[in-house]
Amino acid sequence: MSLDDEARPAARLTVLAGPSGAGRESVVELVRARSPSVWTPVTVTTRPRREGELDGVHRAFLTPPEFDRRVAAGDLLEWSRLGAYRRGTESAALRSRVAARTPVLLPLDLDGALLVRAVWPEARLVLLHPPGRIPDQAIVAAFDHSVSYDHTERVVDELVGFIGSSFLAPARPRPRG
Repeated sequence: MSLDDEARPAARLTVLAGPSGAGRESVVELVRARSPSVWTPVTVTTRPRREGELDGVHRAFLTPPEFDRRVAAGDLLEWSRLGAYRRGTESAALRSRVAARTPVLLPLDLDGALLVRAVWPEARLVLLHPPGRIPDQAIVAAFDHSVSYDHTERVVDELVGFIGSSFLAPARPRPRG
């Protein structure tokens, strides 16, 4: 490791959270299209695979006993129940990417984001909400940044800038004068 590496800020985990239907997945896809270095974990789930979904690409499909084993082993950063099924985020791959200074963007619901904050306090939480529907101030206070999803390009620009502020930009000497 060089001194330049030590001068770089570590890439952070950015969690994009919002209520159901807020547009998280659409925004994440556009951010990744603009910034391909941003990594998004594959969600693990106990629900059956839908037509066209690839295991390990769209989701990682687990049996309920396998999901239970991963929860018991502490392999999931966060998890929740959605109806009859469960979903979660594997911790090892995410931690490995952050350690390698890869920017990570994790789309979650509000509860998932707060669970991540509890176990990963340095995660940066971004609240995505529909225009004109500002969430309760107690919820807003738990997040580092809040974005109204009014114009897609503006939201993507803002999120790319927010993620970029924690990026591993090459260390450069500051001009003097």
